[in-house]
Amino acid sequence: MDRSRQRTVSSFLSTVRLVGIISVTIVFFAGISSPCYGGIYRYIDENGDYHFTNCPRDPKYQFYIREKEDSVTVRVDPDQYNTMIKEFSEKYGVDSDLVKAVIHAESGFNSYAVSRKGAKGLMQLMPQTAEQWQVIDVFNPRQNIEGGVRHLKYLLETFENNLSLSLAAYNAGKNAVIQYRSIPPYDETRNYVRKVLRFYESYKH
Repeated sequence: MDRSRQRTVSSFLSTVRLVGIISVTIVFFAGISSPCYGGIYRYIDENGDYHFTNCPRDPKYQFYIREKEDSVTVRVDPDQYNTMIKEFSEKYGVDSDLVKAVIHAESGFNSYAVSRKGAKGLMQLMPQTAEQWQVIDVFNPRQNIEGGVRHLKYLLETFENNLSLSLAAYNAGKNAVIQYRSIPPYDETRNYVRKVLRFYESYKH
């Protein structure tokens, strides 16, 4: 390689290194001027879409949930979905306190909860249940609650308003309750029914 080409290559590499240093510096100081916080912030736009961030740079974002240092959610507001719960409970004729108790037991009010079996969202809808009730986005609180309330109403009608059997069916499936003609002998289901009933009683008072 002649000396003229060597000087050109050397000049090019120096420029690349300089641009890299400048870019890193800009990112570093941008991070300083826009601090992130130990929590999640959100805002809902005019189309009803949800936006989340832990670095709120726009005043539209409002505090949503707090996180531990290891990024595990530790607490959410149990009353944040009250308006939706009341709306759909009245629409489909289901006790709103019961709906809130189911949400509490199912997801702990975490709209992004996902179970090991694949149930998702506030009311932990399985894919086939979401499809049955035309829920397109299971992580959308409004869609999830409406689908869950419709499913709960369906089970209450199926089991003639027997609350324990309806809740057992919500957890283990309708066919399991029909098969055993009672709460299925599964520890998970029995514990689930007791938990929901306990929450239900607490919300009624």
